[in-house]
Amino acid sequence: MKAITFSRIGAPEEVLQLSEVPVPVIKDNEVLIRTTAASINPGDFLFIQNLYPEPKKPVFPQQVAGNHGAGIIEKVGKGVSLQPGGHAAFSYYNSWAEYVAVPAEWLIPLPADYPPELSCQFVNLITAWDLLKQSDVKPGQWLVLTAGNSTISTLVSQLAKQQGVPVISIVRHVKQVHLLESLGATVVIDLSAEQGNITQRIMDITGNKGVNGIIDNVGGPVTGELIRCTAFGGKLIINGGMSAEKYTLHNFDILLKGLQVQPHVYRYFFTPPLPEDMAMLKEIAEMTAGFTSNVSAGHALEDFKTAIKESIHFSEKGKHIFIM
Repeated sequence: MKAITFSRIGAPEEVLQLSEVPVPVIKDNEVLIRTTAASINPGDFLFIQNLYPEPKKPVFPQQVAGNHGAGIIEKVGKGVSLQPGGHAAFSYYNSWAEYVAVPAEWLIPLPADYPPELSCQFVNLITAWDLLKQSDVKPGQWLVLTAGNSTISTLVSQLAKQQGVPVISIVRHVKQVHLLESLGATVVIDLSAEQGNITQRIMDITGNKGVNGIIDNVGGPVTGELIRCTAFGGKLIINGGMSAEKYTLHNFDILLKGLQVQPHVYRYFFTPPLPEDMAMLKEIAEMTAGFTSNVSAGHALEDFKTAIKESIHFSEKGKHIFIM
């Protein structure tokens, strides 16, 4: 079968290659998935550079890249209750390949008609769901998202709109304001065109009430400005650090606003979904089946160089995925 592999640590553009490797042989409690689509995420590049903590470490030679995907169940091992022919998403290892062996406990069953461009990045839908829950923003209260063009932010926006939560989407530059608004953003702030104080701009938008939640994927000076326009008791959820810049705060910027600062880590990073999570995961699938994905291109595995290059150098055009 075809797979994108690497046999040394390094920059993805330098170490990845298209390889022919054997179709995996499944063990007890494993499932053979015929991959239909696999997403390309920033975390995949961390794995290739050996930056993830244990046990997320590559094994050489020919470690198959990719951590998230979806496909059709081809075979099941002893002890597996799932049936061949079913559709499932997974966040595990080895997704950039035509077939992958996955322990059954890591699979998330999905309806047969669930969109492949969403199923292969179900990790992002779970993350968006959890971020909105963690922010604790109520209907009518304001939520701010940084990196508004990103996959996570567009998915959070759509969930927030369903729940009556107005969203301020902050972007470095935007050419399609109407697109972000159609994806749930109430107001889009373009930093490249903005003049003056962002804090005052947000206070004006919210009628001087401030924002109750910030989901920050970037960091840098803008985060400091956003903190200063939170309502009392608001939350800052840190979900990324795209900016290399820092920001400066005084204790009173946090203390006098009763601000809670929390990190977010993907809930299934180290451990698989629990049986009692399946009802929640089913609800996420039902609520998001009609969502608009920001996938801009689907690539064959043979076109991996283009897919990787355009994913590393993120543009407004959207996410790139592999289609098998």
